[in-house]
Amino acid sequence: MLHVPDNFWRFTVIICIQIVILAFGFGFLGVVAYLEYLAPPDPVCELMRSYPGELTMIVTLIATVLSVTAATLFTLSVKEALRHRMWKPISLIHLSTGIALAQGSHILKYRYVGLTILTLFIFGVMRLLTAGWTTLLTPSYFMWPVQLNGSEIDITGSAFATLLRGEFIANDLIQDNALEVLDIGGMLSGVAAAGYTFGLPGTFNFNGAKYNMSTQGIVPTIESFSGSDGIPDANGTRLGFSGGNVTVNTGVIPGSHANVYIPQGFSRNYSMSQQGLTANVSCRAMDSNQTQYLWDTNNSYLIYANAAAAASSSSNSITGLRLWNISANCGINTLTTYEYVIMVDANGNASSSGTGFLPSIVCPGQNMDQTYTNFTIFIQGFYKYGFLKASMCEVVPLLTTVRADYSNEEISSEITSITPFGPENVELLSFIAGVAKFQSINSQGFTSSAIGDTLYSIYSSTTTGYIDNNLNDTQVYTELEDYWRGVVEFSATFLRSGFMATGSFPNNVIPKNLSSQVTGTMFISTIGWTRWAKNSPTYLLATLPLTITTILTFACALYSILEAWKEHQDRLREDKERAEHPGYVGHRRVHHRAHFDVSNTLHLIMACGAGDLTLEDFSKGGIEKNEVAMETYRLLNPLVINLYRGSTSEQNISRLSLWQDYGNSSKPAWVLTVTA
Repeated sequence: MLHVPDNFWRFTVIICIQIVILAFGFGFLGVVAYLEYLAPPDPVCELMRSYPGELTMIVTLIATVLSVTAATLFTLSVKEALRHRMWKPISLIHLSTGIALAQGSHILKYRYVGLTILTLFIFGVMRLLTAGWTTLLTPSYFMWPVQLNGSEIDITGSAFATLLRGEFIANDLIQDNALEVLDIGGMLSGVAAAGYTFGLPGTFNFNGAKYNMSTQGIVPTIESFSGSDGIPDANGTRLGFSGGNVTVNTGVIPGSHANVYIPQGFSRNYSMSQQGLTANVSCRAMDSNQTQYLWDTNNSYLIYANAAAAASSSSNSITGLRLWNISANCGINTLTTYEYVIMVDANGNASSSGTGFLPSIVCPGQNMDQTYTNFTIFIQGFYKYGFLKASMCEVVPLLTTVRADYSNEEISSEITSITPFGPENVELLSFIAGVAKFQSINSQGFTSSAIGDTLYSIYSSTTTGYIDNNLNDTQVYTELEDYWRGVVEFSATFLRSGFMATGSFPNNVIPKNLSSQVTGTMFISTIGWTRWAKNSPTYLLATLPLTITTILTFACALYSILEAWKEHQDRLREDKERAEHPGYVGHRRVHHRAHFDVSNTLHLIMACGAGDLTLEDFSKGGIEKNEVAMETYRLLNPLVINLYRGSTSEQNISRLSLWQDYGNSSKPAWVLTVTA
């Protein structure tokens, strides 16, 4: 019949507990590695964020309990293994090493460097258990990336060009190439873009969405950033758009772990790749020799004069009006003329400080292949805006792909690729040029121009002296370029918003031939655990102390089980010999429930000082009887005296061996063999 060693079940429990602890550590690490991101439910995350001190305490407490448990199991296995090892002769230094490990300590013996390093290494591993568990279990703040995709209106293809051309015809919205559907939004977009260059706040709001500096020609593709949730009326979509909900169909792409809970998080940021539109704008002064443009600002005359109003003290009366016919050659062999009316006095003169006149003409540009890919704006300032000379701005719209970042309730964009306009974009160019023309004409009032005031006010807010004395052409043209770029980009945002407004298409579904794919990433701010970086295996290093401790515990436990089995075989053999030979004398190793604990100083002193005395076991009652017997006997043997007093030197004792000697008696005696 197979015999189970006496200590088998005890060490089975030790090994099982150690395996559970090790499995928990590597299991947790494996789950995080497999899932990449792991976060508790949102209410728990909120508690973690609200009580960071308590969170640290709980994690440290759990780490300490696990560490103490693992270390205790190791010391128990070392004690048991050392107890079995002492049935055989053992050197005093090895005994000291084992005792140090059983007590969770170390030795410092320069004569025994190897043993010193071994104990220091194991001692350090034990001390690192808590740090390792704390590193493994402590949650941290991180951004959980979730892939997104969707679609938006594609304004770059021929399908949209056909749709846009039909809208022009059906709504009769183009008159003299001026698009009359936009309100103050286009001007404000230019103002925001121009002021940002000079350090002024560059936030622009349109339809409830907030853009940083300029719209970059995009439309929001994230629901929480899309702005207004109002439903446009039947005539409030496409080119008739005046605000309202913009359809967003961006959704989450199911990942490899579709069943993993994705938290709401503390906040959410988005980075999307989508269509945009911008323009290269280059402004410069017109040379007096450039007569081919036929820029003419000299044709003006008084069309109304009211002498009575001039004599009146009322400031609300119009004293006079002057009509200006501003013309330029747009390259089609005919002059393009715009008419402007400004307020003057009864003599036809305007105030040089109070009146501002900034006429401009927008001309479409034609390339050598007879395609239109750009347009030119001629512009000049008078009176208060006299700092702006006769100038021309070449505007080249560009189709772009941008990375739009949605964060802190604001949308900012960065261009990632640029594509020039092609023949299929003629209608789109016509729309943008019409927006620019509408802005240039309607921004001029009786006494001032919105564009001119933008230039004037921005410069006035960034200088301390008189404006004409502190400006240079570079500053003027930089601001003017930014202004028109902002207008162009806004025109694309308006166009996309109108065609993506709720009700623009049946069931709010954009046809496939009119849609463009949108891709990106949602970043969820939360707290939890993430897979370690390839170049920073922190978690793996954190589990190293636990792994080493478990291996050492297993080794000691298996050694003890094996030795217990050998002891059982020895006992059977001795019983057989004693039965066959009544006079047989042998040393028999027997285990008592009250085990000899080598790390217990009292047990060690009694074993060393007993000599030939018959000792009881090392239970509480046995220790008391042993003390009485040893007190009577301690003066009879000098070596025992020295051992008992702790004065025996290491040089005088080289090996110790402990056993229980039955001899001819039925009651065993503890025997410690000392070899000099």
